[in-house]
Amino acid sequence: MSIENKMSVTERKKKQILEAAIAEFQERGFAGASMDRISERAQVSKRTVYNHFESKEELFKAINQCLADQFNAAMEVPYDPDLPIRDALLRLGWAEGDLLTSPCFMNMARMVMSETIRDPKLAEDMDARMTKLSVVEDFMARATQEGKLDVADPKLAATQFMGLIKSRGFFPNIYANRL
Repeated sequence: MSIENKMSVTERKKKQILEAAIAEFQERGFAGASMDRISERAQVSKRTVYNHFESKEELFKAINQCLADQFNAAMEVPYDPDLPIRDALLRLGWAEGDLLTSPCFMNMARMVMSETIRDPKLAEDMDARMTKLSVVEDFMARATQEGKLDVADPKLAATQFMGLIKSRGFFPNIYANRL
């Protein structure tokens, strides 16, 4: 039985609404999107949309949360002291890299990024939902404690590590029409 079949009717409706909202926000931006068109795209009543999300802002925050959840889940790569450090770093890097090669993820990231540029409060909200830098920072600190890395500032090392990945994977793809 597929995951979709195991979802309740309410969960399926919510998923339809989120998918429709992503498409609507991608096409028209936050300001141009309408709850009427989202309900039409989702093939649900406007009342159903509002039963799940009381406003367009709440719907957009839910999409932000979906994106943050994908980021955070992908980065659940604990430090493994038994792996050679090179292998452990590659494993950590590919956890992020896999996201950056997913067309679905990148489409959602483009949409969210364009809106967070427009509204700094949305950017703050999105940033608060992301935990991946702390995961990489913890990884760097543990590897240093184990004597496998020599890192004076784990937070700086984490920022630089993620920056290297983004410079080759995220930023070139965020501007491309497709991967």
